[in-house]
Amino acid sequence: MKGKNRWLLPEGIEEMLPRQAEQLEQLRRELLDLYRGWGYELILTPFIEYLDSLLTGTGHDLDLQTFKLIDQLSGRLLGLRADMTPQAARIDAHRLQREAPTRLCYLGTVLHTRPDGFAGSRSPMQVGAELFGHAGPESDVEILQLMVATLALTGVDDVYVDLGHVGIYRGLAHDAGLSEQQEAFLFDALQRKAVPEINEFLAHLDLSTMQRERLAGLATLNGESDVLQRAQALLQGSGDAAQAALENLIQIANLASRRLPGLPLHFDLAELRGYQFHTGVVFAAFVADRGQEIARGGRYDDIGKVFGRARPATGFSTDLRTLMQLGKRNWLPPAGAILVPAEDDTALTNKVAALRADGEMVIQQLPDQAGSVAEMNCDRILRWDGSDWIVERL
Repeated sequence: MKGKNRWLLPEGIEEMLPRQAEQLEQLRRELLDLYRGWGYELILTPFIEYLDSLLTGTGHDLDLQTFKLIDQLSGRLLGLRADMTPQAARIDAHRLQREAPTRLCYLGTVLHTRPDGFAGSRSPMQVGAELFGHAGPESDVEILQLMVATLALTGVDDVYVDLGHVGIYRGLAHDAGLSEQQEAFLFDALQRKAVPEINEFLAHLDLSTMQRERLAGLATLNGESDVLQRAQALLQGSGDAAQAALENLIQIANLASRRLPGLPLHFDLAELRGYQFHTGVVFAAFVADRGQEIARGGRYDDIGKVFGRARPATGFSTDLRTLMQLGKRNWLPPAGAILVPAEDDTALTNKVAALRADGEMVIQQLPDQAGSVAEMNCDRILRWDGSDWIVERL
């Protein structure tokens, strides 16, 4: 790289200037206080660890997103974390080993090999919460509530949530006896809602008319609450797994409507985000005029099995940088600093220490320094009035 271009960063890798970083830090602290108020304990996870632990239960997509390298000490394959959820699951299953439900939260940078869907970034600041040890709809709705509270705190408004359930498609695919390849092909077509392609594919399979109609009908089951009634009619006569999944989704939707009465809920039974990872309800938050989701979550039971303890689990995550960009908060102008002369004086040193202890930003000039006071963001100065050091407005 030529010397004049050494300031360039890799595509999808960002840095933050002081004012942005200050706002981000304020949001970080407020979010962690919010989660603490709900009983979610903060965890700090390693940025790099053995690859097989990082990719536990996450499927092929996260494998492709993970940077990999060889550990020079052990010779084993390491990965740079692309998602903190498996790390939280390991801590719950292996380190904490509680019987009671465990609530954990986290906030930190993750690294992706390719731009993330949230913001086109390869280094999102992932923030999220996980609830382990409870399998009922109440824990799913608690996580949904916390996701909505996160968006509200960061100033994101006009949010609506899409709800789905991977268990419905998984149950119908099992009832139809689809092979792994057939299930994957139909899964892809359903994501694209490619109805002609779906019908042509199903026509060549040895299925009953009702099995074809149920699988093809998933592509049309999207919209508001009437989707659930149409889904009940469509799934009549299907296996227990698909019907139980739909009933679970209805319970979650009813509870969410009561606890979040002003939140628009949409349903899409062909939306199977995280299909290889999730085991139950899936949800995502959207705002108008933005096609990409801004937060996502859902149920992923038994992820801790490989760590020695399978537990029900549900959670959500988002990118804090994206929320800061979308949020409509009224940020206060940055506080000005107090300029201190470049003098070695005991009384001055004591005065500076007292001001900093009171929360003031105090900047001492350096001998023969260049630049203006404005560049240092100083709006006040310490002056000697003959008997004491006093603060004066510039």
